[in-house]
Amino acid sequence: QVQLVESGGGLVQAGGSLRLSCAASGRTFTAYAVGWFRQGPGKEREFVVSIGGRGRSTVSADSVKGRFTISRDDAKNTVYLQMNNLKPEDTAVYYCAASNYAFATRTETDFGSWGQGTQVTVSS
Repeated sequence: QVQLVESGGGLVQAGGSLRLSCAASGRTFTAYAVGWFRQGPGKEREFVVSIGGRGRSTVSADSVKGRFTISRDDAKNTVYLQMNNLKPEDTAVYYCAASNYAFATRTETDFGSWGQGTQVTVSS
């Protein structure tokens, strides 16, 4: 089992940027995909973006394409989510999750380990 801790959330104005980090401990996740999901107020949790093991591929939700970028530094066992041109509808708790598989995926049930989440609030 891998333990995940997110950081970097906060309050930002629309059009601004934030970078979230997801630090892993326990089982190394170099070979496995890692993803970001989010849950906005009154909404179900939704997929945002994921990156395959060793960064071989990425998959993004249409709503964030061109604005959000996922990357990983396996030497630091950390995955990052760079969020640019943020919109009020991006307001949510953002969760990092480690997959049981190597390929990038948007399927929530493919992810077996989850962090506690970090709040991102975008003001208009």
